[in-house]
Amino acid sequence: MTGSPHEASADLITLPGTPLADAVVNLIRPVETPSVFNHSVRSYLFARLVAGRLGLAVGHDYHDDLLFAACAMHDLGVASDGPHSHRFEVEGADRAAAFLIERGVPAADADRVWQAIALHTSPGIAERHGTLCVLVREGVALDFGGPLGGGHIDAVTDEQADAVHAAYPRLDMIRSLTDAIVAQAAKNPANAPRYTIPGEFLRERETYGRTRLEHACSSSRWGN
Repeated sequence: MTGSPHEASADLITLPGTPLADAVVNLIRPVETPSVFNHSVRSYLFARLVAGRLGLAVGHDYHDDLLFAACAMHDLGVASDGPHSHRFEVEGADRAAAFLIERGVPAADADRVWQAIALHTSPGIAERHGTLCVLVREGVALDFGGPLGGGHIDAVTDEQADAVHAAYPRLDMIRSLTDAIVAQAAKNPANAPRYTIPGEFLRERETYGRTRLEHACSSSRWGN
């Protein structure tokens, strides 16, 4: 007998519930906007769907706690309590790795999370650095609904998307996240090198008032 639709939806949106995952949630929830927090969690939920589509098994091909940690903390670099002294991907990766090591996660695993976060805006590079980098990159890309690329937009059915968005609403995520990235980038020239995501977002906002990604997302699968 198959499970009920309610059970399927519950499984889809269930978070790891481990002490480490709970600690990650307690770290990011107070310092990220609700929309960025929801985006971070949705990226994990979508990454799990991509893992299933790729035939990857949790516990064998990837560690669920590490996937959750990397997805949930991938935008920690724009958190309100951060030093904001490096580009947001690197700052977030540094903070995440330090947090994990403080909680007894082996240095090699913390470094895998560091790479996944630092490279999540680097298509063509992230994909060559192991399964965790691939899943984080694809989970984040899926939550943008298409404009960030990735070949797994059809890994999520409309019913699954509805369940994920009901549990973790978008809350105008594209604008909220772009605002946070631009504000962090504007604090220090080192935060916004040319031809990086923060650098280009800052310059596009200053020049046009809107980034190309914001424009593209307005007509993407999920919208803003």
